[in-house]
Amino acid sequence: MSNTASLLRQYLKEHHVNSSEAKCRPLFYNSHREALTRAGIAYVLKKYTDMTRQLKPSLPENITPHVFRHSKAMHLLQAGVNIIYIRDILGHSDVNTTQTYARADLEMKRKALSKAHSLVPSNIPQWLADDNLLSWLINYERALG
Repeated sequence: MSNTASLLRQYLKEHHVNSSEAKCRPLFYNSHREALTRAGIAYVLKKYTDMTRQLKPSLPENITPHVFRHSKAMHLLQAGVNIIYIRDILGHSDVNTTQTYARADLEMKRKALSKAHSLVPSNIPQWLADDNLLSWLINYERALG
């Protein structure tokens, strides 16, 4: 996430957030220099997604901050990041909460099934052609009564 860190450093520099008088202001603020709220973040996101949709109409209609959160959890999961680390990044106290964000997508399921399939040997003997096995099964069944 070095790109994110780089963008934050640039933001801090441009908005002079490192200065002593800036310590009294919120890090992210609205046009009234008040702390940016959840509703404010949703408003900014909607504003820019609506603008982008003019250029790319296929953009999904309902893009929210929660969609970004869920997407980040999925990307981390797909990258092989341990669910415990994802829990910590998302700030959850219980890993069960995190698992609601980190549902495996179809590609992950396909890969898991492919791995499981590769564990099965390809030279499995046909049990009908194995006279020793058939005899043993018949004798075992007779012994059981």
